[in-house]
Amino acid sequence: MRTQFNCPVEATLSLVGGKYKPLILWHLAKRPLHYMELQRQIPQATPKMLSQQLRDLVGCGMVHREVIPEKPPQTLYSLTAFGESVIPVLDAMCQWGEAYLAGLDGQQMGCGSVPPGESGS
Repeated sequence: MRTQFNCPVEATLSLVGGKYKPLILWHLAKRPLHYMELQRQIPQATPKMLSQQLRDLVGCGMVHREVIPEKPPQTLYSLTAFGESVIPVLDAMCQWGEAYLAGLDGQQMGCGSVPPGESGS
């Protein structure tokens, strides 16, 4: 069964909306990360919330989950081609946020990573 959306923005938010989904995707844009690396990158996310958000992103096909059979087992997360397709949207959000923060009080804050294929300008 296909979900009905009232507009394209609603469709986009249904996939990447969530407290930590955009941050997860942004960090995975640099390189695949183990669960614990993601947890260190997003310390404000509880383990339960981070796991749920990752499950959602895997479920919609934006993130690939690979279990590495070591002792103890490790889980590696990476973007799929579908997940990579949202990086320009996140980049635009970062640029908008930088302009917004600069307008508040002259605050300068970068997003901390440059998506693949971007020059960082």
